[in-house]
Amino acid sequence: MTWDGRRILAVCPARGGSKGIRLKNLRPVGGVPMVARVGHLCAELDWLDRAVVSTDHDEIAAMAEESGLAAPFRRPEDISGDRIGDWDVLHHALHASEAHDGVTYDVVVMLQPTSPLRRAEHVADTVAALVDGDWDACWTVSETDSKAHPLKQLAIDEDRLDFNDPGGAAIIARQQLKPVYHRNGLAYAITRSCLVDQKTIMGARTRGLVTPGHFISIDTEFDIALVEFLMDWERRDTA
Repeated sequence: MTWDGRRILAVCPARGGSKGIRLKNLRPVGGVPMVARVGHLCAELDWLDRAVVSTDHDEIAAMAEESGLAAPFRRPEDISGDRIGDWDVLHHALHASEAHDGVTYDVVVMLQPTSPLRRAEHVADTVAALVDGDWDACWTVSETDSKAHPLKQLAIDEDRLDFNDPGGAAIIARQQLKPVYHRNGLAYAITRSCLVDQKTIMGARTRGLVTPGHFISIDTEFDIALVEFLMDWERRDTA
């Protein structure tokens, strides 16, 4: 299968060395390990040509394979630390997959296990936006609540409180604020040329796809509790 003639590779980045929650990517959320949720989701995307896990951990690799992801390689130690960026991981996964599979992939879709509230349509919409608009990359984003707007942020310097941005002093009502957005981690679709030639996951032409709803990217135990609350809330809403 291809998408409009483009061969699509999904990559699930799932290293073993999480500091906030030990082996976070194996942690069950709503009864299903986070990395397995990605595998189950990829099974719904019949247009994917390949779905792999990028991990340095054998137990994560085994769980990924059990859920339907392939684990044809291990992530090298030098790109497995907590200060390694997404580009390093995706660039390695792309080349390792191409070498193993003997094909060239046109688009890489990053599906982080820490966004368990994603649905198949989020991923499909992201790839559609990338291809239809001929973008270098497309990221899903959520509008940031106005209470967390950059112009409303404060800074403390030796106990002295001030606006982090001097422009904040002029803000009286939220209607004065231009909307800003943050990554929600649901999906990133990136062309091969963006990763290989531009050497970035945010190319010169990157589309922001605003996805309405409440989405949590898991870093803490509180995040897990909040995600499970939202899952229960959604089940009650659709019952």
